[in-house]
Amino acid sequence: MYKGHDIPHVSAPDGTLRLSGVGVAALPGRHDVVVKDGVIADIVTAAPGEAEKAHGGFITPLLADVHIHLDKTHTIARIKAGNPAPIKSLFDAIALMEEDRPNWSAADIRARAVRALEAAFAHGVGAVRSHVDWVTPEVPDAWPIICELREEWKGRIDLQPAALVLGDIVPEAGSAIAARVADDGGVFGAFFYRNADLAAKVETMFSLAARHDLDLDFHIDEGLEPEADGLSLVIDATARFGMAGRVLCGHACSLSLRPADELERILAAGARAGVALVTLPSTNLYLQDRGNGRTPNLRGLAPLKEARAAGMEVMIASDNVGDAFYPYGDYDPLSVLRLAVPAAHLEPDAWLDSITSLPSRKCGSSISGLIEKGMPADFIWHAATDMGDLISRPRSERIVYRSGTPLPTATNDWRNT
Repeated sequence: MYKGHDIPHVSAPDGTLRLSGVGVAALPGRHDVVVKDGVIADIVTAAPGEAEKAHGGFITPLLADVHIHLDKTHTIARIKAGNPAPIKSLFDAIALMEEDRPNWSAADIRARAVRALEAAFAHGVGAVRSHVDWVTPEVPDAWPIICELREEWKGRIDLQPAALVLGDIVPEAGSAIAARVADDGGVFGAFFYRNADLAAKVETMFSLAARHDLDLDFHIDEGLEPEADGLSLVIDATARFGMAGRVLCGHACSLSLRPADELERILAAGARAGVALVTLPSTNLYLQDRGNGRTPNLRGLAPLKEARAAGMEVMIASDNVGDAFYPYGDYDPLSVLRLAVPAAHLEPDAWLDSITSLPSRKCGSSISGLIEKGMPADFIWHAATDMGDLISRPRSERIVYRSGTPLPTATNDWRNT
């Protein structure tokens, strides 16, 4: 357990910063991390005796959140004011969001999205991919706003917009939407769940992505009906279109109901095709098998350990924050990993990359997700000894460093208390 009575951050007159006796994610032992001119100048293994005395804390890379919804965020108070009854299911949440959509003025969307980005930045998030609902052929009001925020937040958060097209409008509107997404440098995606003519709609998405050189991101099989298997269609199309490394699938809750041999076949095919998977513990645990007055029996989490063992890239993300799909959350991927550890029986050390380097790369981010000599000094110092201690202490202080300078935010004011 971190004792916290020593402050390990020492600045020299020449501007060099030394963090003494710290644990470093993915490195054994304790280290002195030297920062100069915004770069990690050196990482020196601390002497055993000195390391034991140091209580120097623990540093991780910046975090990345590859699946969020900035257009929906922070609407729950408004939704609950008009609909105080408990939320019953995924489709109940969808209906409640549709009822709230008339309130989505440009000013409202921007204010809520900025609030979210500010929270993410303070927590040490360096890259996000935000889905934007695209429920009619017309460009949604949120799309240009998120694209504007991408430019405004450059240098702080790498923000990647992703179109979340209502699956049933793909045949009529997909071509124009794909062209707009390509013009704006976004990601093309859709929500598919047991849609009519699903194979044809998936094929259209891939054809349009190939034509416009777009990455793809699907909300897929977000439910507990065993016959929901859009993921297999996406995997097959990824292989045929040669889009390995360019397709991400989120949710895939119905995989949790597959027999072991069928699951093994699907995941092996996904790995060969180069499809990545992101699981969303908070939203899926909140909505799947939801019934009033009873404890859920089915949790709906995609089999992330099995997918990783099969060779798929597997990530964990926040998904919804403060809306009808998940009324809680605060844009802190570390808190989502903290939830996933007991929910999916994960080893924290083995899964830190699911909220750092893997999603950062998928977001096309300039954030490296590594702590190595010669890398930019962008990292998070935590008042903890290692990953296990960090997961155990949800209120542990953190100091976010960008280019070797601590962020002047409320989360970093622990030194003045």
